[in-house]
Amino acid sequence: MIVDAWMQHGTVRFLRHEMLDSLWRWTGQRPPEEEVPVETTVAAMDAGGVGLGLISAWYGPEGALVSNDEVARFVAAAPDRLAGIASVDLRKPMEAVRELRRCVGDLGFKGLRVVPWLWERPPTDRLYYPLYAECVELGIPFCTQVGHTGPLRPSEVGRPIPYIDQIALDFPELVIVGGHIGYPWTEEMVAVCRKHPNVYIDTSAYTVERYPPELVRYMGSERHKVMFGTNYPMVTAEHALRGLDGLGLGERQRAAFLEGNARKVFRL
Repeated sequence: MIVDAWMQHGTVRFLRHEMLDSLWRWTGQRPPEEEVPVETTVAAMDAGGVGLGLISAWYGPEGALVSNDEVARFVAAAPDRLAGIASVDLRKPMEAVRELRRCVGDLGFKGLRVVPWLWERPPTDRLYYPLYAECVELGIPFCTQVGHTGPLRPSEVGRPIPYIDQIALDFPELVIVGGHIGYPWTEEMVAVCRKHPNVYIDTSAYTVERYPPELVRYMGSERHKVMFGTNYPMVTAEHALRGLDGLGLGERQRAAFLEGNARKVFRL
């Protein structure tokens, strides 16, 4: 079964936000004008052979674009196909920690995602650190975005070095998943992944045909830590996986990429 490590079942206020205009333009799509039924997302998963999708809440300085409770309702509509990833308001550290505990303890969420460019604060900012400690205590991964920013926001906060490297040094028990492969700093991201045992990469926002050579080389190694993701609805699994056979992955490497690494990290 394929696990998609980075999806959104977005609300209209999220999908029509001006920061995503560039993504819709690149994909040649238009954002929906009405709320999208969960069945639409599940159908897209079926078309791409995805058995389980991890859908994320989105919080930024203006508030919840997709709230944790909305994600919980989406998951409840397809509990055998979807699992939740929490997000929180960075500006209120103790409230954020309590909300994370609620999401994991009461809602059954599998991880935390904070997108640094949304806050224009690098992952080494002090506001993140209580959340890292809580992720360790809860036994969940911290998921974030690495690499340049497709939406119309600054990209510098997506550098794997120094930011992801420093977090992994400060919190060696913290499991970190860097989504969007780290391009144009993919080689940095691979280096950080090789260096730290608890750092992983997901391929969300990229199709197989766009994987950089340094990432493909790493995926061919015996114990790579790369997992599949789409960034749905911007990219569908069917589109993202087209040409997978051409990567020449061995059976074990392919299984780890499509399912095994995600199952381990998110305790599925």
